[in-house]
Amino acid sequence: MTDPSASFRTSLSPAQRQIIESPLDSRLFVSGRAGTGKTTAGIERLRYLLEQGINADSILMLTPQRTMQEPYLDLLYSPERRAGGEVTSATIGGLAKRMVDLFWPIAAEAAGFKNADQPPVFLTLETAQYYMAYLVRPKLEEGYFQSLTIDRNRLYSQILDNLNKAAVVGFPYTEIGSRMDAAWFGDPVQRRIYQDAQDCATLFREYCLDHNLLDFSLQLEIFSNMLWPLDQVQNYLKGTYHHLIYDNVEEDAPRAHDIIAEWLADFDSALLIYDNDAGYRYFLGGDAITGYALSEACDEKIELTESFVSSENIIQLSNLLVSSITHIEIENEVTPNGTLDFILAHYYPEMLDVIVARIKSLIEDDGIPASEIVVLAPYLSDALRFSITNRLEEAKIPWRSHRPSRSLRDEPASRTLLTLSALAHPHWNIRPTKFDVAHTLMFALNTDLIRAQLLTEIVYRQRDVRLSMFDEIKPDMQERITYALGQKYTNLRNWLNVYREAGPQPLDFFLRKLFGEVLSQPEYGFHHNMDSVRIASSLIESIKKFRYAMEPSITNLTGLTETPSISNSSQEDLSGFDLGREYIAMLEDGVIAAQYLESWRSENKDSVLIAPAHTFLMMNHPVTVQFWLDPGSNGWVQRLSQPLTQPYVLSRHWEAGRLWADTDEVNVETEALARLVSGLLSRCREKLYLALADLSESGFEQRGTLLRAFQKVIQGQESE
Repeated sequence: MTDPSASFRTSLSPAQRQIIESPLDSRLFVSGRAGTGKTTAGIERLRYLLEQGINADSILMLTPQRTMQEPYLDLLYSPERRAGGEVTSATIGGLAKRMVDLFWPIAAEAAGFKNADQPPVFLTLETAQYYMAYLVRPKLEEGYFQSLTIDRNRLYSQILDNLNKAAVVGFPYTEIGSRMDAAWFGDPVQRRIYQDAQDCATLFREYCLDHNLLDFSLQLEIFSNMLWPLDQVQNYLKGTYHHLIYDNVEEDAPRAHDIIAEWLADFDSALLIYDNDAGYRYFLGGDAITGYALSEACDEKIELTESFVSSENIIQLSNLLVSSITHIEIENEVTPNGTLDFILAHYYPEMLDVIVARIKSLIEDDGIPASEIVVLAPYLSDALRFSITNRLEEAKIPWRSHRPSRSLRDEPASRTLLTLSALAHPHWNIRPTKFDVAHTLMFALNTDLIRAQLLTEIVYRQRDVRLSMFDEIKPDMQERITYALGQKYTNLRNWLNVYREAGPQPLDFFLRKLFGEVLSQPEYGFHHNMDSVRIASSLIESIKKFRYAMEPSITNLTGLTETPSISNSSQEDLSGFDLGREYIAMLEDGVIAAQYLESWRSENKDSVLIAPAHTFLMMNHPVTVQFWLDPGSNGWVQRLSQPLTQPYVLSRHWEAGRLWADTDEVNVETEALARLVSGLLSRCREKLYLALADLSESGFEQRGTLLRAFQKVIQGQESE
């Protein structure tokens, strides 16, 4: 019987086969642009190691974030894989958490935890922001950040981001404010903001040490500074793992690179994969420079140059655009024909109409699968997402979208579930507005807004959070609402009443039961809406993780005599603390949901993807056709405003005491745009459509840097 993996390898390039079948004692550093088959070689190398009888438990597979592991997990979870141990797939943060948990007695004493004899409480992004909100809110009332206008969730997340950068870069968290202050040249008020941010970071860290709470930054600091240097920790790790596959090295942080550099010589074999011209996670602490330095510790460097994705014309277009952006001339590069096309319109809605018509033609006339088409924008606003997805639905074109930075509270599906949760738990004293209830009934019962509003006005009593019976409505009004809708409403109301009489359950239990028994049934709103099902799954996972992180702090921590509460300004005793109510209050306070793998996995991959450009890059999924919206928008090039942090100043390569000038801002924006364009086109096979309206989504004329780069390329084409 022919081995399918062996026959597949015959179709690979000689360089890929060299990587895959390299000796079991080799340490390789493989580099190349996106689309040159590096990850494919990594996956097949993992398969080859397992085929050679290497114990799966002895293989460590690292990536900077979990979403990058998906191609490897497809292999590890495939039915063709032989039974045996499990390959450890992890990030450096996940490895740090495991080691802190395993060596907790040592870690607790070394880090100075107040309750070293109690177990640790590991925080998610959400629960870390929950505690940060609890600590920072009184400071805001005292006048902290008074000169700053910013959403509170962004304020909390940027303070945590500063702590994370200190941990991943490798400097003391007490230097955060002074480092940013030393580089600042401008309004003196900003210096006060940096000091306030430092005070809040210090307050949060001290609170964590007092109550055995470990956010990401503290986990990594303990692992890298206190546990990793210990012989017993290194002996454990080196005795467990003998083979390493480390993908997307360029996106990981300096401290991760430091640890791997020290560890590398002890692996029997290692494969390090580096994406040239990448480094998209710099704002999260990723460092391509320290990543490439790992090549010096490897036995051999291999660079893959042949693209298996982009056509020759796309590669030429990419080179010309990067040259135009960076002002670095290239020789003997011919402007491609037939690769770049334009969609021009005067008004924005007209442009969206043309885009959808072109997508429909590509699918129906050219036979391009919907999954091979992506629509990208610098930012994906609610208005833009609704406008284009509504048009795709009318054209009967399947679609999916992904915005990992979007809060769960902003999704209609999650708003529906949270409103129904409030109706089922009247003791929370959360009284949804009639507007919220109407939209909830519209979504849950799969009806129109007019009938939902009419039904809400008649049956909902906001004062006592009560829904009356449909049978009590006057017959003429029942006919207007329709009996079919009345039956669905009655089923939902009866279910909620039965639950209220039986007594409360944990919120994630309640939502699983409600979703399975009512909302996912035929004729209800979640039955055919796969995007909403994904959101519901993420919401339930978010609640579950919040409960897991909070329950130990309520029941186990002897030092926590007062329970943090967002929903009440006064403190509650433990008996009055309700995790479900606190979770909803946390979302209303603006705390975003942590990233969930489920949100990166699509239930319907045969669909057009609509996403922000950077999100698409991190998905690492090549397509045949790309649509770029608003090329004249400055959003393609400008950094997000982050008044409490500065990723470039808080990096390992910033010279101490040097001022951050306008020229530095221009240089980093130019480099980032060049990387973005190169990365996007490296994931494009055949065609790029540039969609441009005379007036942007906001109603302004478009004159951005990316558009000027395209104009320069077009002018070069016309002059030939």
